[in-house]
Amino acid sequence: MATLGMEGPALIVAGRSARCLLSEVWRASLGEAGIAYHVRAFGGECSASEINRINGAVREKGVRVIIGAGGGKVLDAARASAADCSLPVVNCPTVASSDAPCSALSVVYTDDGTFEQYRVYRRNPDLVLVDTQVIAQSPPRLLVAGMGDALATWFEAKTCVDGNIKNMRGGRSTQTALALAELCYRTLLNDGADALRAVRIQTVTPSLERLVEANTLLSGLGFESSGLAAAHAVHNGLTAVPPTHVFLHGEKVAFGVLVQLTLEGKARLVVEQVLQFATEVGLPVTLAEVGLGEMTSEMLNRIATRSTAKGETIHNEPFEVGPEIVSDAIRAADATGRAWKHKQGVS
Repeated sequence: MATLGMEGPALIVAGRSARCLLSEVWRASLGEAGIAYHVRAFGGECSASEINRINGAVREKGVRVIIGAGGGKVLDAARASAADCSLPVVNCPTVASSDAPCSALSVVYTDDGTFEQYRVYRRNPDLVLVDTQVIAQSPPRLLVAGMGDALATWFEAKTCVDGNIKNMRGGRSTQTALALAELCYRTLLNDGADALRAVRIQTVTPSLERLVEANTLLSGLGFESSGLAAAHAVHNGLTAVPPTHVFLHGEKVAFGVLVQLTLEGKARLVVEQVLQFATEVGLPVTLAEVGLGEMTSEMLNRIATRSTAKGETIHNEPFEVGPEIVSDAIRAADATGRAWKHKQGVS
């Protein structure tokens, strides 16, 4: 931060685990750099009201830089406040649970956890710091959720590039962006299971290093520079029904990937490769695994309607998409996932 010319006072917006893991690090490193700071506990949801509360703390403390420390929602809220207050932002993810850290957007929810909007900003974070020793101490489920978010990157990017769709910043994709998105996918397949085993024993290995790069950097660059499609729209639709709220962003995105592959009629070989990876690391491939084992027709209609709302990224698909086709794809994806698990003898 000092090298980049950032000065205090800083406001650290932090989740509970980040405060437990890093309080002493902040005291030592920021003290050595002469940067005064204040810590504000994150309220739990990246919502408009939480962002406004952070803005109030910024004004009250005369803050000149915001630091987000924790999971994706913490970082999204810190970035939103930095944009509102025209301040630099430093992101310090303590989990590799999403591609939020490097991006120039926030996913904003209502206070009860329903998706509300994407907020896109003029600039990316000024600094992203990832300590894999900290990541290795995080719950394995969070690393797996990050793999679910990253799993969508290649498939959504390819759909957008093939359709000549503008990316998240309103520009065109590049060969570099598409190559990074594909590298993200290949890294998941090659290193995902080994990285998960490393986190289960709280050990840093080369596979974990590469996987954290995929979840955080490659996925972030890939989706932002190429675009989103059906998988994330289905995630947004799933948030419209309360039983899914206890599941993580990346878990719902992973099921959305299966729905996108179903919508697009992808080859069985591709679908089975995704199913194999998802079941190996523990990502959802059925509705029951995102809390919807007893889904009603009314719930399915709410999900499909929200997934296809005006402005949703599902409309980047190369064909017209409405609630009916999405409802059918969700049911078909669930049937595919259940059949796969039965075939593999996985409960």
